[in-house]
Amino acid sequence: MAKTQLGARVNEDVAELAKKRAADLGLSIGDYLARLVEDDASGLRARAVDAATRFLAEHQAVFDTAEEAQKTSRGAHAA
Repeated sequence: MAKTQLGARVNEDVAELAKKRAADLGLSIGDYLARLVEDDASGLRARAVDAATRFLAEHQAVFDTAEEAQKTSRGAHAA
């Protein structure tokens, strides 16, 4: 497939984050951005966020209990 060059201006923090993330995944910046666009256009990202939201909603009580237990044990050791 032929490739087209695009240009975009982003702040330095976004540029550095993109470079690091692409490197972490073993991708060029162009391939990383293409993957992000494809995931977004296909709805993959939205489905993943929805699934994470549902998971957290269904299991919030477990997280709340664990968080409360951590707070309680920290307080017990502070004395």
